[in-house]
Amino acid sequence: MIHQYKNNGYNIVLDINSGSVHVVDDLVYDVIALYEQCSREELITRLCGQYERADIEEALDEVEELKDQGMLFTEDIYKDYIMDFKKRPTVVKALCLHIAHDCNLACKYCFAEEGEYHGRRALMSYEVGKKALDFLIANSGNRVNLEVDFFGGEPLMNFDVVKQLVAYGRSQEKIHNKKFRFTLTTNGVLLNDDVMEFANKEMANVVLSVDGRKEVHDHMRPFRNGAGSYDLIMPKFVKMAESRNQTNYYVRGTFTHYNTDFAKDVLSLADMGFKQISVEPVVAPPTEDYAITPEDVPVLCEQYDELAKEMIRRHKEGRGFNFFHFMIDLTGGPCVAKRLSGCGSGTEYLAVTPWGDLYPCHQFVGQEEFLMGNVDEGVVRTDIRDEFKLCNVYAKDKCRQCFARFYCSGGCAANAYNFNHSITDAYDIGCDLMRKRVECAIMIKAALAEEEEGTGK
Repeated sequence: MIHQYKNNGYNIVLDINSGSVHVVDDLVYDVIALYEQCSREELITRLCGQYERADIEEALDEVEELKDQGMLFTEDIYKDYIMDFKKRPTVVKALCLHIAHDCNLACKYCFAEEGEYHGRRALMSYEVGKKALDFLIANSGNRVNLEVDFFGGEPLMNFDVVKQLVAYGRSQEKIHNKKFRFTLTTNGVLLNDDVMEFANKEMANVVLSVDGRKEVHDHMRPFRNGAGSYDLIMPKFVKMAESRNQTNYYVRGTFTHYNTDFAKDVLSLADMGFKQISVEPVVAPPTEDYAITPEDVPVLCEQYDELAKEMIRRHKEGRGFNFFHFMIDLTGGPCVAKRLSGCGSGTEYLAVTPWGDLYPCHQFVGQEEFLMGNVDEGVVRTDIRDEFKLCNVYAKDKCRQCFARFYCSGGCAANAYNFNHSITDAYDIGCDLMRKRVECAIMIKAALAEEEEGTGK
């Protein structure tokens, strides 16, 4: 299965099953487009009006050689294994600890309803958090590296418990031959020097929530009294990023129907010196005025194209930065485990509420039909876990002919459920944007590889 497209002057061919990417001239591009549709002689006849016969034959030989090498027109050899994969034993490797179901901002698009998650405001106690870490250790099998994200609401509203739980986790590492990788997501309101010092010592990654330009951020991320939060948090975020040497963090924003020119928000963050940036589309029901509409999709795709071109230009000028959705690994081909397991929600990754309930991920919290158990009893709804084992590209009709399926592994189960009432469906707008991001990411790789080849690096 092949995907071909043109972007920024490059003719790009992706062999979907092997992950091989080819940047080709017009002749080879046209040959590949016709290769499976007609015989060799028919193909030559159809292209003779545009190219010389000898050149067409040479291009055909090149394509056939790549096919023989398993780099073009390859078959998917893993699809028949999916039923056996469902039977695999699962281990839990990551928890999202909802350390605070409360927040000091009133973000308009917050799926957690300003931190409440369809329920009551609450802070996680040390005792519940300790049980959660014990649960993770006990259910992680032989896996050494474990991940814990302190999430909210706003986790810094319960910072003392965060510190206590990190200390407890560290105390258990040698005892159980485990290594904890802690991360923190914060809106920055309570960020100070003490928090920064602790985070730089203990947190492998920090996510800093900001939407880009001041007017965009303040419109969607105000305090409860309506005042904007941009001027308060941005100096702190700049300091935080610099204190981490511009690595192991992200400034993470959300764009909506109100800023479909979101590339300007990405670039505004880059202009402030941030090197690790993620600005992602809001996911909201169409009844919300800020929801992205199908009519927005072409505009957003153009924005991704413009952003990709600008990123290449800045890289050449020595002002490059990373954009999360354009980061793609083309060296190893599609990951078999990833394509079969999806994101891992409900199996390898679980969310824990302040009172210790277990859900498949943070976006399912509060939806009682997805309550899987608790930190005292463990996972008692194994049927939910088994359903999530099959949440992958082979279980989704919409994924079967999609060229990007092995890069997103079927997308977000929560988005699929919220829009189509099934975790094995897909969120159509999200799919459209994902396909464009993959195309841009591959094009950027092609452009940078061309640059390195030209400079001899």
